[in-house]
Amino acid sequence: MIIVIGFIRSAEGCEALQRGIEEVRQRGGHLIVVHSSEGGASESAADVLADNEALERIDAELSAKGIDHEIREFARGNTPAEDVVSIANESKADLIVIGLRRRSLVGKFLLGSNAQDILMQADCPVLVVKPASA
Repeated sequence: MIIVIGFIRSAEGCEALQRGIEEVRQRGGHLIVVHSSEGGASESAADVLADNEALERIDAELSAKGIDHEIREFARGNTPAEDVVSIANESKADLIVIGLRRRSLVGKFLLGSNAQDILMQADCPVLVVKPASA
C-alpha cells in the first residue's frame, strides 16, 4: 500500500502525519510525505529553515520506527493540492491523508481550499483528519 501525506508545519499537518503512520503500520506499505510551498520571495528564511528542520525530524522519526518512507519537498510555484495529487498519481497511491482546519465561508471563498481541491482531483481515496482541539 502506498500512502501519501500532505504535510504542513501545523497541528493539522501533524495530525495527518500521525494518522498516515497509523495507516501504514496497520496495512503495511510505503509512506510518502509531501511538503509543498510556493517558494520565492513570499517565504521568509526563518520559515524555510523551520520547515527543513521539521522534515528532518520526521525523516529521523520514521526511520527510527522502521517505516518505509520518502520525503518530497516542493517549492516550485504549484499549489499544495497540485503537488499532493501529482505525487499520488505518479506513485499510484492507494490513499491520501490530509489535515483539515476550520475556516469561515468567506475564508474559503477568498483563499480557496487545498483540501477541497485534493478531494475533487484525487483518483484514490482521501482521508481527511482534524486535530483533537479543532
